[in-house]
Amino acid sequence: MSSLIEDYALLSDLETAALVGRDGSVDWLCLPRFDSPACFAALLGTRDHGFWRVAPVGARGPCARRAYRPETLVLDTEWWTGSGSVRVTDFMPPHAGTPCLVRVVEGLSGAVTVRSEFRPRFHQGRVVPWTRDADGWNVSVAGPDAVWLGTDGPVTERVTAAATVADFTVTAGTRLAFTMAWAPSHRATRPTALLVPAETFRKETVDFWRRWAARCPYQGAWRDAVVRSLITLKALTYAPTGGIVAAPTTSLPDRIGGPLNYDHRYCWLRDSALTLSCLVRSGYREEAAAWLGWLVRAVAGDPSRIQAVYGVAGQRLLPETEAPWLPGYEGSRPVRFGNAAMQQWQLDVYGEVLDALWLSLRAGIDVPPHVWSLAKSLMEYLQEHWREPDQGLWQERGPARQFVHSKVMTWVAVDRVLRLGALLGADVPARWYSLRDEVRRQVCKQGWNSRRRSFVQAYGSSRLDASALLMPALGFLPATDRRVCDTVRAMSALEHDGYLRPYQEEDRGQGRETPSVACSLWYAEALESVGQPDRARALLERVLSIRNDVGLLSERWDPVEGRQLGNAPQAFSHLALVQTAYALTEGARSPR
Repeated sequence: MSSLIEDYALLSDLETAALVGRDGSVDWLCLPRFDSPACFAALLGTRDHGFWRVAPVGARGPCARRAYRPETLVLDTEWWTGSGSVRVTDFMPPHAGTPCLVRVVEGLSGAVTVRSEFRPRFHQGRVVPWTRDADGWNVSVAGPDAVWLGTDGPVTERVTAAATVADFTVTAGTRLAFTMAWAPSHRATRPTALLVPAETFRKETVDFWRRWAARCPYQGAWRDAVVRSLITLKALTYAPTGGIVAAPTTSLPDRIGGPLNYDHRYCWLRDSALTLSCLVRSGYREEAAAWLGWLVRAVAGDPSRIQAVYGVAGQRLLPETEAPWLPGYEGSRPVRFGNAAMQQWQLDVYGEVLDALWLSLRAGIDVPPHVWSLAKSLMEYLQEHWREPDQGLWQERGPARQFVHSKVMTWVAVDRVLRLGALLGADVPARWYSLRDEVRRQVCKQGWNSRRRSFVQAYGSSRLDASALLMPALGFLPATDRRVCDTVRAMSALEHDGYLRPYQEEDRGQGRETPSVACSLWYAEALESVGQPDRARALLERVLSIRNDVGLLSERWDPVEGRQLGNAPQAFSHLALVQTAYALTEGARSPR
């Protein structure tokens, strides 16, 4: 059985990511990139679906302590046993030429017998590889994939069809390193990265992350949390293209046993403007430019074919399939790979893209010369279709509806294209100014529910939706507008033990929605904007308290069970944390 979601720490080489539990087991790793098939899939099944554990022999539970080295993604895990203590340092070196996972075992005191149990399973935990010896290295092969495993010291290994197991003893001051590297199976020679000493990789990896983190100028009250969130966002970046995945995992449920388990190992346009804003204001212009480049390439082409989600390379086809051989996280089925949201029409993404283009140009990021042509084509399509219903922010897999947030983002699209035109000195059709006013009038009339004294989820609905909290941040209405203040006040109906659910549920027999981390942070920022800074700070601190022991947040939080839920770590949650920290810090410095 896999560990709790909050028991996992993240490792990344900027092309893929691994999750390692407090018990020393790597239970999730896709190779060679984020959206590739998993070779360790115990997270969604059992030990028979692939893992790699390094821990003292006989250790049944979690470690004594663990922590990332300050401002890095290098993880130290310690065990204290009756015969001594030992530390395992895990990391994935960026730019190694091929995905590598390095695990260094060091004796701290006494003498401790440690076991490495390496059990890869290719094709989403389904295929047992053929393992053989190759000049002192073990290579496990199945189909197009091969993983090589070796050590830098003498160990005696037991190699079977099921696993490679090594028991060895470390004493104070001694160390042994294991290195695993992926390669295409048709290559007969081991990857050159295996020839690099583990200590060299460790130093380079520590230096890489500390240099990167040092560029962050934020000096507010929550600097450690902001830097950790930014490191997490960088870790979820696919370096070759600049795309940032929503999470490195699939099918972790937002409710245990529920069916709404989706694949988040892709890039959502919805994250684009928020990502650019966070990166630019945090001093990471190179990453912002790379994300912009990915965005422009991904949406190029017919504006009627724009998608809500794309692959890390910008690919459009992400067919959704189910994996019946995987029982799911704590029995939450089905397990899905791919995402059918690629087929949905989500109106809000036009606003997200045009907002991102405007933010980039305003920040001085080099934009492609054809950016105005792209913006015009998106706008011309939108003005003909904005009145149509869509699937909305929450990607509902039911009938299309007139979602209020989608219409607000239509207003954002028109507003930003007008601002883009002004910055570029371009000719802007007069009808676009009229359209901006028309959209606002419609939203304020049909999206407002006078009985609830709040903007609601959809035209004609009475359901509250946390996305209405974004109106002042998007510039749709000022925070001083009475309707904004009333909407923020109404959101207390979505609170659950101090956290915010994304929307009011309809009785569909699927159980109650768990609170959303991002929505809770939107609430904090909205409270700040309407003049309630004490409540805003208290809510931000509450969200910070539910991070796991190494500072990571998932998509959801279950206050009843006191545990994280949903895919993890979630980029949207960490983006919202950074944005909220900046908003509250700037609000405290500004006169009201």
